[in-house]
Amino acid sequence: MLAVDQREALRAMFAARQPEPVTDAQLTAFKVDAARTLSPYASAILIDKQFGWDAVIADNTVDPSCALIAAADAFTPSATEFVADVAIDAEVDPATVRKEGAKALKLLVLYRPDEAPEPRIAMVTDFVARCREAGLVSIIEPVSRGPRDGGAYDHEAGIHAAARELGALGADLYKSEVPTHGKGTADEITAGCASLSSVISSPWVVLSSGVPAEVFPEAVRLACRAGASGFLAGRAVWASVVGSPTMADDLRTISVDRLRRLADVVDDAVSR
Repeated sequence: MLAVDQREALRAMFAARQPEPVTDAQLTAFKVDAARTLSPYASAILIDKQFGWDAVIADNTVDPSCALIAAADAFTPSATEFVADVAIDAEVDPATVRKEGAKALKLLVLYRPDEAPEPRIAMVTDFVARCREAGLVSIIEPVSRGPRDGGAYDHEAGIHAAARELGALGADLYKSEVPTHGKGTADEITAGCASLSSVISSPWVVLSSGVPAEVFPEAVRLACRAGASGFLAGRAVWASVVGSPTMADDLRTISVDRLRRLADVVDDAVSR
């Protein structure tokens, strides 16, 4: 499964490759082009309401074989984080996006070690209920973040604490960070994924943020061998082509090749 729901993080990727300001229209154009080019090779594609959904739907961009996932999270940035707070997006009406073709909704959840669990649990519980009422698959994406005061923290511990806290609240699919960000040994990654499998009650997949693109296929293989069901990722597929002078061609070659390779990795790992 492919993600193109990045927002200000995507703007920063473009900004690193060009001197002029990155416009909203530029982000939308990339999402439309990526969806058109890559959706024939994905089982599902995740798109945000803010910059992508309406244009993709209006242009009928997504291949009929690829399911639509709508991001249902509203992001609030801070001076140091593209996403400092998350809420359920009031602009994303489950019934409306279902009529437009959505099969699922996704919610990002920030796990911070210095914040009480009750608000996170309440938000996930509310989100799952909204999805069920609308007949949509619910996908949650907990990510480990540092404390509000900017102090030191154990990122790895946060991945597992989030899974213990949120992995059995009824979501249909859990989207997790890769243990060690894919930088540990094979045994360390496998053990981390097995630990996630033991506390997440639904099928789960890995995301690619923080994982070097060249490492991600092996991380996916190890995760699937330890109980994961695949991936829902964007950066490992297309981040390196963002802002390239040959970006459209690079999507058709580099990104398609990466996505197809990842799909082959999953097929091989889950069939064993």
